[in-house]
Amino acid sequence: MLCKSIDLNFIANGFTKINIGLDPIARKYMNDKVLIVEDEQDIADLISVHMRELSLYVDHSLTGERALQMALTNNYALIILDVMLPGISGLDVCRQVREKKPGQAILMLTSRTSETDRVVGLELGADDYMTKPFSVRELQARVRSQIRRAHLLSDMQHKSEPSKTLTLGKLQIDNIQHKVLLDGKCLDLTSTEFDLLLYFASHPEQVFSREQLLSSVWGYHHSGYEHTVNSHINRLRNKLEKDPTKPEIVQTVWGVGYKFNRQGVNG
Repeated sequence: MLCKSIDLNFIANGFTKINIGLDPIARKYMNDKVLIVEDEQDIADLISVHMRELSLYVDHSLTGERALQMALTNNYALIILDVMLPGISGLDVCRQVREKKPGQAILMLTSRTSETDRVVGLELGADDYMTKPFSVRELQARVRSQIRRAHLLSDMQHKSEPSKTLTLGKLQIDNIQHKVLLDGKCLDLTSTEFDLLLYFASHPEQVFSREQLLSSVWGYHHSGYEHTVNSHINRLRNKLEKDPTKPEIVQTVWGVGYKFNRQGVNG
């Protein structure tokens, strides 16, 4: 659980680096910057400490207004965004950032535990969310996962080779331009929804459990967060299916998980 008794005296300055336990992949992404948007200073300080343990630079905003300005004028590998903020709420910040910077990775923090509140955050474009209080190790794992995905997307977008498009019937997925067309219509997907659809479409008819999707798409292995997969699949279906209540493309295999139905994009 997130503990407020940690000693902060070992922080030398705002850019202290503590290189502990980093694997080679994590070291590749050292020196990235994250924006922490949190109105409780003690919690923000704790999160900052654990971000610096990952060799990340940290900016902090106490308010939604300031956070929005910082997010739109700086380049952040990840925004860690609290929902409950004075002035502009975290949900409003998420929506406005997503409109102007579609590729920005956003991890939302909330003390609200209802599914409705979590779904609203995802609908507005958050890539992931965690509920307070939370495990520090899990927070670090999720942050590393989101930053790794952001770098992979950036690397693909800056390649000079021709665009690679996966075509299945009336569905076209451009993995370089991060663009999806269904029957000629462009779908407005978040980065996580795109990755989820690309993974399914790359393995048509193969059934994946929620745990497998968490590992392969989100990049972490924490049990108890399978509802993250459910929420994103519901959001993806709302944009992909003619009737989300009767999905023809991303289908549920009861008792097992989900699969991409090739017939759903044919004809």
